[in-house]
Amino acid sequence: MTRKQIHLAAHFPGVNNTTVWSDPAAGSHIEFSSFVKLAQTAERAKFDFFFLAEGLRLREQNGEIYDLDVVGRPDTFTVLSALAAVTERLGLAGTINSTFNEPFEVARQFASLDHLSAGRAAWNVVTSWDAFTGENFRRGGFLPQDQRYERAETFLRTAWELFDSWHGDEIAADAGSGVFLRDSSAGAFAHHDAHFDIEGRFPVPRSPQGRPVIIQAGDSEEGREFAASTADAIFSRYGTLEAGQAFYSDVKGRLTKYGRTPEQLVILPAATFVLGDTDADAHERAHVIRRQQVSGQTAIKFLEQLWNTDLSAYDPDGPLPATDPVLGDHTIARGRASVRMYRDPLATAKEWRQLAEAKNLSIRELMIEVTARQTFIGSATTVADAIDELVQADASDGFILVPHVTPGGLDEFADTVVPLLQERGSFRSEYTGTTLRDHLGLS
Repeated sequence: MTRKQIHLAAHFPGVNNTTVWSDPAAGSHIEFSSFVKLAQTAERAKFDFFFLAEGLRLREQNGEIYDLDVVGRPDTFTVLSALAAVTERLGLAGTINSTFNEPFEVARQFASLDHLSAGRAAWNVVTSWDAFTGENFRRGGFLPQDQRYERAETFLRTAWELFDSWHGDEIAADAGSGVFLRDSSAGAFAHHDAHFDIEGRFPVPRSPQGRPVIIQAGDSEEGREFAASTADAIFSRYGTLEAGQAFYSDVKGRLTKYGRTPEQLVILPAATFVLGDTDADAHERAHVIRRQQVSGQTAIKFLEQLWNTDLSAYDPDGPLPATDPVLGDHTIARGRASVRMYRDPLATAKEWRQLAEAKNLSIRELMIEVTARQTFIGSATTVADAIDELVQADASDGFILVPHVTPGGLDEFADTVVPLLQERGSFRSEYTGTTLRDHLGLS
């Protein structure tokens, strides 16, 4: 029986507390050599793609730059374009916002990346709710929530019109006759709707993939519909069996009404991992790493994001505040999407108090527990088993792996887990195609 093939991607994490930048093994998060190291390790392991998020503004908390995590991130297109020159098969995926950008510029950049990489470009289409980030674009919040996905969908379809304004057979380049273009309509476009009113000529000839692979990361009802209607891959947060199967079934079940098949959408949860010589060794390492990821200072900052007030006077090794969270639209943490997870701060605070009391947890211990990010912990065999079982059980089609140390944190996985997956026939030993669509089975 043919085993379902696992898709794997590597995330260069940047600004979040998954990354332990203070670990002696960690390198720069700015220097190009770090991006090269992680990308080339992923390509050596035959991963589908390298994934890069974007950072449009430095985050703040209590009115100061939040510098407990990595601060600062180079431009996505610049990094991916440079990586195209030092990799050969690995897909190159970048997050680009659809709220503050314009379709012409983004389409031009992705079409160029697809040319430079010979068909390996992917676009993670996101929206932004954040007026704080929008200030960098002189637009503030720009759009109410109910219009963000409407603009994103229109943005994407407008970009597709630009990609498709070239068919691929326009260039004659006949030196004898002096004719370069055989089709004088090449690149002509006109798009007029409530969001975009543009008309002209798209300057980039059709790229190897025609369009970049489209990735989507939203989890709301609107986000799931957007993914089902337009995306080639979805970046989910459900990495366990039950939650993963529910998400997988829900999103793939929406494809039919858009005339699509389940094979046309690849579901990839984000996942972290901690490996050890034995399962016990891995769990000991995981405990140490979690305390690196959630220092006492970080624990207080996390708690402030729910309580929405300054808690710097509290002891991270002490109990939770007796007071309730401060409600209101103003958030003490700015530029951080996770604060929106707490839709009912009072209910979450009550839940956390009950958990802390039941397990006798301090603030730091509680934050370590409620912000758990370690998906796979164990020996290489244990982790390979877990990944394979989840994919074969349709809890996902693979995973986007987030190492806690950059850029060398993927090496151990590449050298120990990947060979085990290859031995059981669940993961490729060589690339069989040249484009990212080939790798993802979307061709």
